[in-house]
Amino acid sequence: LSGGKTPIALYTLLAKAPFVSQIPWSHVHLFWGDERCVPPDHGDSNYRMTREFLLDHVPIPPANVHRMPGEMDPVEAAARYEKQLRDFFAPHGEALPVFDFILLGLGEDGHTASLFPGTRAIRESASWVVGHHVDAQKGWRITLTPPVINAARTVVFIAAGAGKAAVLKKILEGPFRPDTLPAQIVRPAGGTLLWMLDRKAAAQLKGEA
Repeated sequence: LSGGKTPIALYTLLAKAPFVSQIPWSHVHLFWGDERCVPPDHGDSNYRMTREFLLDHVPIPPANVHRMPGEMDPVEAAARYEKQLRDFFAPHGEALPVFDFILLGLGEDGHTASLFPGTRAIRESASWVVGHHVDAQKGWRITLTPPVINAARTVVFIAAGAGKAAVLKKILEGPFRPDTLPAQIVRPAGGTLLWMLDRKAAAQLKGEA
């Protein structure tokens, strides 16, 4: 799952009829792509946002909700979350966790999850989860790393608003520069990559009126 404001409409939709009764919630396991290093009841918590707009309104078993422990030391939290992933996926014999679906947002600076421009996490290849300080955000973040994201069966970006138009043009039509446009590093090896945009976000792309 993604945090931020853009997914709120989607989470609200899933929590209402007809979707809330069509989804087999007892078979759904939810994980997060990233988290701010704050307690789960903090206003900046991605988990809190998801709980308020989705989890509190659907019959998903608590054991199926795997939140990132943002209240812990970030490095320790990343190690603990990676262990959760390994415990969950390793019995299936997978070298990397293969998520059925990863939802990603997009920042106006080109970041996705908590892979921010100029950070080493963009090029991380060994760890599944990292905790790192993001100077531009003046805070610590926990994030899945590119190998994990790119192992998913389906990755979907959602972006809305005119503020995303310029960076989307650079990401989708410009040269490959993932160190400055981290969203470009998302290229699922054997899966599907989809972009869901509103007209304002897509306004500068070729073919758009």
